[in-house]
Amino acid sequence: MSRAASDVPSVPDFPRVLDAASEESRAREVARRLGIPFVDLWTFRVDPVLFKSVPLEWMLRFEFVPESEEDGVLTVVMTDPTDVVRRDELEALVKRRLRMKVGSRAAMQEILQKSESTQRVLEEATEEFRMQVVREDEEGQEVLTIDRIAADASPIIKLVDSVLFNAIQRRASDIHIETQENVVVIKYRIDGVLYPAMEPIDKKHHQTIISRIKVMSELDIAEKRIPQDGRFKIRVKGRTIDFRVSIMPTVHGEDAVIRILDKESANAEFKNLRLDVLGMDPETMKRLRKFIREPYGMVLVTGPTGSGKTTTLYACLSEIQSVEDKIVTIEDPVEYQLRGITQIPVNEKKGLTFARGLRSILRHDPDKVMVGEIRDEETAQIAVQAALTGHLVFTTVHANNVVDVLGRFLNMKVELYNFVSALNCILAQRLVRKICPHCKTPMEPTKQLLDESALTAADIADVTFYEGRGCIECNGTGFYGRMAITELLDLSDRIRGLILDRRPAAEIKKAAKEEGMAFLRESALKKVFLGETTLKEINKVTFVD
Repeated sequence: MSRAASDVPSVPDFPRVLDAASEESRAREVARRLGIPFVDLWTFRVDPVLFKSVPLEWMLRFEFVPESEEDGVLTVVMTDPTDVVRRDELEALVKRRLRMKVGSRAAMQEILQKSESTQRVLEEATEEFRMQVVREDEEGQEVLTIDRIAADASPIIKLVDSVLFNAIQRRASDIHIETQENVVVIKYRIDGVLYPAMEPIDKKHHQTIISRIKVMSELDIAEKRIPQDGRFKIRVKGRTIDFRVSIMPTVHGEDAVIRILDKESANAEFKNLRLDVLGMDPETMKRLRKFIREPYGMVLVTGPTGSGKTTTLYACLSEIQSVEDKIVTIEDPVEYQLRGITQIPVNEKKGLTFARGLRSILRHDPDKVMVGEIRDEETAQIAVQAALTGHLVFTTVHANNVVDVLGRFLNMKVELYNFVSALNCILAQRLVRKICPHCKTPMEPTKQLLDESALTAADIADVTFYEGRGCIECNGTGFYGRMAITELLDLSDRIRGLILDRRPAAEIKKAAKEEGMAFLRESALKKVFLGETTLKEINKVTFVD
């Protein structure tokens, strides 16, 4: 079975705490002395089926990951293959002969943390939850700490805590708890797409889950017929994370959506948030930077909900912020706090609307103003007037493209001449998922996909297409993170004239094209041709011309 202890060269024991570089050099030395292969675990690709076949507790206890299996021999990567007693014990547990390789302890811990480990915790909590009939303790603590997951908590608390912890580990932005006829389905939104978090749960436990979330959010447990909104905070790994909760009654019972706002993590990113971080193409970025440094006027960003409009405005403000200017924002809600900028949250219950807040802001002697969203006639009128009277106004409006924005403002009864005079530029944007760099691989698009994308063989003659195979880093999705695709309309004198003459949208688009504007579809295709995203992904968010 195993080599005798006398056959194993003597290697000093690993210190338990070492930096990654020291760990790696020590592991390479062990591999050299033992004459076994060294595996760079930082680029290691886990076989998900094999990984799931070995209990997680064994991997954590013996510090190993399975690499492959062939002819009844299991190849494993261990941090310390010199420990013969542990090797024999592991061999007895897996009931297979072992072939040893060695890897660094720091990378091993990273793999086990990033892999299915949190998902396993979630699945184990779910299994325990299914086995027991739970009665929710309404007097339980309202401050949640993830450390309690493995402690002696009730199964319902363990389940909800596990769902939250797993969502944070997997970079989810939202948790959806959906009630169906016989089951409760829990999903995560990761990079804008929903994924099942685990197997469906029996419907009889539905009310207990919702009650637990209501207790944490300080909502009315007895009220089940009207929507409720709440919030709570937890501390994870030394940082505070905010959760916004929305409870909605449906035909099968109450549904819950929990928005995760990791402000401290976001603030760390936002310290260096600039337009180039968003993935815009260099030409659009250069033109936009010119407009956001104008002394006055309006910079308008448009797109559907969740298309990154507010993040783009934050990036603009971060680039132009200086001690010489006063920048004031009014938002609903203030999602992320920006240092050195005065931010005001809308509070409609108390009468603080966008319009009323904007009036007050203009009496505070601002240089630059950001209005989270223009929703009504009054806000639109004040924002346009502010832009005409020497302020630089940043704002967003819901529209499908840059030309549709004009119609939106006309419907809000804004004087066309004033609006066109105030406007510096309109930026339309969408978000697309980026191919995971850790498992990116070339692929050959099918004829059907090319037809759906309106591309011919000539269009893609020298293009290499890529896709993500799926790995631990991207949770098997093949995508990691998102980037913006944009179109920027420069309000030149010619474009202003066409708008004032109320020319058709097609004519305005043609003129913009002649002046060098790249449309959303062109921007998206450029990202595909650069190998940053896929045709399927851009077909979801842009129209084929």
